[in-house]
Amino acid sequence: MSERTAHARALFAPLPRTYERTGALLSFGQDPRWRRFLVTRVPARPGETVLDVATGTGAVARELVRVHGCSVVGLDQSPEMLAEARRQDGGIEYVEATAERLPFPDASFDHLTFTYLLRYVDEPGATLQELARVVRPGGTVAMLEFGLPRGPWRPLWELYVRLGLPLTGTLICPGWYEVGRFLGGSIRDFHARLPEPALLGLWRAAGIEDVQARRLSLGGGLVVWGRHT
Repeated sequence: MSERTAHARALFAPLPRTYERTGALLSFGQDPRWRRFLVTRVPARPGETVLDVATGTGAVARELVRVHGCSVVGLDQSPEMLAEARRQDGGIEYVEATAERLPFPDASFDHLTFTYLLRYVDEPGATLQELARVVRPGGTVAMLEFGLPRGPWRPLWELYVRLGLPLTGTLICPGWYEVGRFLGGSIRDFHARLPEPALLGLWRAAGIEDVQARRLSLGGGLVVWGRHT
């Protein structure tokens, strides 16, 4: 496990019970909205199977089942997150593994989703290729990630992530203070390494076509999706 991946695992390990409601609070209700939009980009049908990578506590996995009536396998590297996901819905299959090395044969799933993943891997391009490997030709791959607002909204975003997030996290618990202090720099670093055109280029290099991107909530959220060839 890389240092980047290990840090993410340690950072969120104490937080599963409060992860979803605190994430909604800190994002002013936008994180659940982004996840719901992500699910609408996946044309899954009953009888099809979707792999939800970096499933965390299973919020996207449950929404996929609710909206599409499909079968879902949720995968995450964190046993603590997976324990909370199973507590919330024991009917979904959950697997502990890393996105960089999926324990499935080629073309195992009809579609694939992943959430807040690429910031935590050392080689996003290689990880995208591994994700695409397990999707059948014609299937959809869809991602949710934090975005960077542009124009007049950027200074307000900077003020919030530099001061508001750590302060609010302090009021909740020490673990959320650390997350609040970490997120702003993590998001900035990711988009500096991979501006949106470069990110979409990695998707196409992984064999994903018709790649589209939608910025949500003044640019604070980014959903990308495309069709695996």
